[in-house]
Amino acid sequence: MNAQLEEPGGTVRLYVEAPLAGGARVEANEGQAHYLLHVMRAKVGDRVSLFNGRDGQWLARLDQVSKRGCALVCEKPTRAQTESPDLWLCFAPIKRTPADYVVQKATELGVSVLQPVITRRTIVSRVNLERMRANTIEAAEQSDRLDVPEIRETVSLDKLFANWDANRRVLFCDEGGDAQPIAEALGSSLKGEAFAILTGPEGGFAPAERDAIRAHGFVIPISLGPRILRADTAALASLAIWQAIVGDWK
Repeated sequence: MNAQLEEPGGTVRLYVEAPLAGGARVEANEGQAHYLLHVMRAKVGDRVSLFNGRDGQWLARLDQVSKRGCALVCEKPTRAQTESPDLWLCFAPIKRTPADYVVQKATELGVSVLQPVITRRTIVSRVNLERMRANTIEAAEQSDRLDVPEIRETVSLDKLFANWDANRRVLFCDEGGDAQPIAEALGSSLKGEAFAILTGPEGGFAPAERDAIRAHGFVIPISLGPRILRADTAALASLAIWQAIVGDWK
């Protein structure tokens, strides 16, 4: 009897775009085929977990191997589809390595949308959305998520709020010193509401930007303590606190 492939942290999981159902045949892409055949040394009959963000998680059997790649056949469902919390992270892009780290860890922390935002002091002018997508997929595979965050096109700060749904609250990570501590701003009464977290660039928001952000009624300025945090630290700290108080960590 063939066992499931194992890697540090558990069974191999792959995100696929194809529909998943009993007997469904899924062609592995080039990267997945290389990983299965040359890294994990998979053989015909070995089993892998598949998910696509819609159909839950399925146990699949490696059914065919060729020089071009490999194919898997779904055998049985192992987990029903669940949704991640309705939590967005709107963040000013930062240098590549910290940005990769933020995207990966935000995925692990359960965000549903990643929205890059260009501010006055943003240093990074280009955002590699394909790289972001690859990072989210890898993080979802490793963290046992059943979905992958949506990655949106980069927008300016003005455009971000131009058509904002006022029913979605924004936790504005404001380093101005007069904001309410995040743990006080959140409460059990807010559980289930739609949220976004907004973090700035390395140099922080310009004074005029701070004033414009705080002028919106749906914005809740919050403090992350007495120390000035790096942009990547602020994003992940606020996500963790949100999850602990009103998210799915309860």
